[in-house]
Amino acid sequence: MDEHTFNVPKGKGTYSLILALDEDIDTAVGALGTKTFLAGFYAYTGSARGAGGFARVIRHLGVAAGNNLTRHWHIDYLLPHTRPKGIVLTCTDLDIECTISKAIGHTTRTINGFGCSDCGCSGHLHFETDFERLFNVVTDAHKIKKTIQKVYSF
Repeated sequence: MDEHTFNVPKGKGTYSLILALDEDIDTAVGALGTKTFLAGFYAYTGSARGAGGFARVIRHLGVAAGNNLTRHWHIDYLLPHTRPKGIVLTCTDLDIECTISKAIGHTTRTINGFGCSDCGCSGHLHFETDFERLFNVVTDAHKIKKTIQKVYSF
């Protein structure tokens, strides 16, 4: 799955990317320095409430596919090493990125400092060894009243 074969809905909201990392890696992550990432599955939760809305998800898929070399966010440093496995989108004008990330973090391992330079969260990247478990945790976290969810698994 890449940015050329995936159509995100119009609008804004919050998203979680579910990523597979096939082997342990050490990689530089901007100002965080070099980080070790274990093989397994990761969920990254971000905001798509800016001008481009969910187009940010398309950009992330392009980075994962190696089609975009620009690094803006922490996730941009991890994406080239991963395979996208799923995306959960919540269409809303509400600021729920941190709420969703914290809900995911209750039952998974949070990668401290990752993806949270603009908020007070401990991290917006979460690790789990079991894909199905992580997928269920993420979809449950996105079930917030008065919102619309879209779930994609590949």
